[in-house]
Amino acid sequence: MYPPLRRAVRVTCLFAALAAVSCSAPISFRKIVCKPPAGEFVVSPLSDALRELEAGKAAKDPLVASGHFYDSARLAGQHALAGENGALGIYNQAVGLLVERLGEANALPWGRTIALGAGGRTLRGKLEPGAPAQDRHFVSVATLAFKGSLANTQAAREGVGAPLVAVSPVNPDSSSTFGAKQPHQALTAVLRFENAATATLELHDPLETERISIAGRNPVLAANFTAPISMFLALARPDKLGLTRLLDPQKYADTARLVRLQKFDPNRIPVIFVHGLDSTPVTWAPMYNNLMQDPEIRRHYQFWVFSYPSGYPYFYSASLFRNELIRLNKVFPAHRDIVLVGHSMGGIISRLMVTDAGDTIWRAMFGTAPADTKIAGKSRKLLEDSLIFHNRPDIHRVVFCSAPHRGSQMANHWLTRQFARLVRIPTFLTDTRNLVASIITADASSIKLDRAPNSIDTLSPDNRFVREINKLPIAPGVIYHSIIGDRGKGDGPDSSDGVVPYWSSHLDGAVSEKIVPSGHSSHQDPAAFEEVRRILRLNLNHRSE
Repeated sequence: MYPPLRRAVRVTCLFAALAAVSCSAPISFRKIVCKPPAGEFVVSPLSDALRELEAGKAAKDPLVASGHFYDSARLAGQHALAGENGALGIYNQAVGLLVERLGEANALPWGRTIALGAGGRTLRGKLEPGAPAQDRHFVSVATLAFKGSLANTQAAREGVGAPLVAVSPVNPDSSSTFGAKQPHQALTAVLRFENAATATLELHDPLETERISIAGRNPVLAANFTAPISMFLALARPDKLGLTRLLDPQKYADTARLVRLQKFDPNRIPVIFVHGLDSTPVTWAPMYNNLMQDPEIRRHYQFWVFSYPSGYPYFYSASLFRNELIRLNKVFPAHRDIVLVGHSMGGIISRLMVTDAGDTIWRAMFGTAPADTKIAGKSRKLLEDSLIFHNRPDIHRVVFCSAPHRGSQMANHWLTRQFARLVRIPTFLTDTRNLVASIITADASSIKLDRAPNSIDTLSPDNRFVREINKLPIAPGVIYHSIIGDRGKGDGPDSSDGVVPYWSSHLDGAVSEKIVPSGHSSHQDPAAFEEVRRILRLNLNHRSE
C-alpha cells in the first residue's frame, strides 16, 4: 500500500476505535445466587437459608435467614478450626450473606445489639477503626460476578473473613480531601462468637490489617481488593468520558482533579497514574489490579489518579495537575515523596512536573521577560501557570509509558488536523491566543494556527512548546524510567508503537528503558506490569541506582 494511504487508513482506524471505545463497557457485573462452596463439609442451616432466599420466603422476615447464616458461620467456624475441608469457605460465605441480608433489612448492628430470629441469638457490631460516620451499603463479593475486558485479573487474599464492597453515599464535597464522589471500599467482615447465642460482627480494613487474632490463632484476613474498583467502574462508567472530554474539554472542566483510590496513609508512598489523550483513569485498571496482587506493594504504596479533560493543550493540563499537587501538600502535608506513572500525553504532563523551566520558555515564546510582556488579566495568569514553572521537589521518581516527548508526526497528518478541528476550544483559550497573536508570530517552522491550540496541536513535533521543553533537562535528583512499545516487532531503536516512534519516547539519562511487545497501550502489557512492579520494589530502597 502507498505509504501516505497506509498512514491515512491507520489514522482513520484510530478515530473509529476512539468512538467504539466510548460505547463498549470494559466491565460489568451481575448479582448471583450463592451456592455452598465445594468441600467435604456441609452445614444444613446455610443450605436452608440459600433455599429460602432463592424462593423469596426470607424476604418476609429477613432476620430468619440471618439466623440461618449466623448458625452456619458458628458451626462452620468450629469445623474450620479442626481443619475440615470446605468449612472455612462456608464460614466466610455465611458471614458475607449475613452482612448483606441485615443491610438490606436496615438491621445492621452498628452501635447496638440485635436479636436474630426466635432462637435467642444476639448480635452486636464493631466498625473498623476510622470508619466514616455516614451510612454505607455492603455487598458480599461472593454474590458478584464480573465480566468484560477488565475482569480478567483479581487482586485477592485467601484467609478468614468475608470480603465486602462498602459503598458510601455520594459526597458532594469529596474533592476537598481528594476522595471519590462515591467511594467503594474493600472491607472484610468477621463474626466472632462468645458462645452459641452471642457474637460480635466486626469490620476490618484489609489494607490495614493482614492478620487477626481469633480463637487463639492468628490467621490471615481474607480480602478482595479488585471488586470495589470493578463495581465502581461498572456502575459509574467513567470510561465514557474519554472522547467527550477530548471534544469538549470546558464542559467537563470540573472533572480535572486528583483522586485517591484508598484511605490516605502518611506511611505509604503515593503512586499517581496520569492517563493520556482520549482516555480516563480507567485505562490504569489492569495495571492497578496487577500491582495490588503484590503484598509488598500493598503494604508500602497508596494509589492515586489524576483525571483531566484531554482536549486541553497539554501544558495547560499540566498547570491543573500542578495546582492539585500544591493542594495535596496543604491537605496532606505529611505525605511521602511521590512516584508518577504517566502514559502517552500523561507522560509528558508528568515530565513537566519534574522540569525546572523558570521563565525560559516564556522568554523563548515572547522574546521578553515576563515583567516586560504586555499581557494582563486572566490571560496572563493562564500563561504564567502554563509557561513558568519549577520542578516539584516532592516527586522522587517517574515512569514514562509511550510518552511522546518530542511529539508524534501523526499529529501533523491531514486527517488528524481535520479531527483536531472537532475539538471545541474553550473561550478563555481563544481569548489568550488572540492576545498572544497580537504580540508574537510563530516562526516559519511552526504550525500556523487560525485558532487556539488544543491537545492534538500540542503533540506535533513542530509545536513551539514541544521544541522548547526538550531543550530543558529533567531536574537533578529525579529518577526516571521509560517503557516503550514496539508492536511486537522487536526492532528496538527503529521501532514505533504505532503512534509514538522510539526517537520520541526515548530519553537519555533514563535509569532503565523497557521495550515491550505492544502497541501504543504499552502500560497495559503484562511486561509493563512486571516492569512497574520491579521499579516500585526498587524504589523502596531509595537508591539512586
